[in-house]
Amino acid sequence: MVKILLATNNPGKLKEVQAIFNQYSFASKLISLADLGLFFEPSETGATFKENAIQKATKTLEFLCKNGYEDISVLADDSGLCINALNGEPGVDSANFMGRDTPYETRNAHIISLLADKPDRTARFVCVIAYASPNGEIITTEAAIHGEIANVPSGQSGFGYDPIFFLPEYDKTSAELTIEEKNKISHRGKALGLMIRKLTL
Repeated sequence: MVKILLATNNPGKLKEVQAIFNQYSFASKLISLADLGLFFEPSETGATFKENAIQKATKTLEFLCKNGYEDISVLADDSGLCINALNGEPGVDSANFMGRDTPYETRNAHIISLLADKPDRTARFVCVIAYASPNGEIITTEAAIHGEIANVPSGQSGFGYDPIFFLPEYDKTSAELTIEEKNKISHRGKALGLMIRKLTL
């Protein structure tokens, strides 16, 4: 069985991606850095989601090889919230918006305050997935989901900006969806589905 490592230290993201993996008949085992007793957090210096995703995948692959794991491929994603009235911000800086250690409750409240006098509340979540294998192969996929910023946070599911990302067609925020509902329509679910299909061709 092929081993694929998900390059993240975010347990919420790992849980979400594992649930998506479980929906597919894909002969691979998804593991984390924690499963190997390792910690690694590559810098994200790219100007786009794609650049950051590839950087995370390839740098993590190099790290694994240096630690004796030369038969494991790496899956990495870079994703973020792009708000039209804020010129696409926080965008590629979504993870570091207001400082990496700032609680998302604080970030979400700040975003809502920034949009207080803005008529346009439309936004989108973007995700780029990058796959890097020990033989040098690099594959990327990209997807997005469109919605708007809620007036108040709502919901306990998901993580990050999910409580303020409102989906009019569901009349719910992303954090109010079940994990099954979210994975069917989310930017990460779509991008990962495209990636799995590419890897199984």
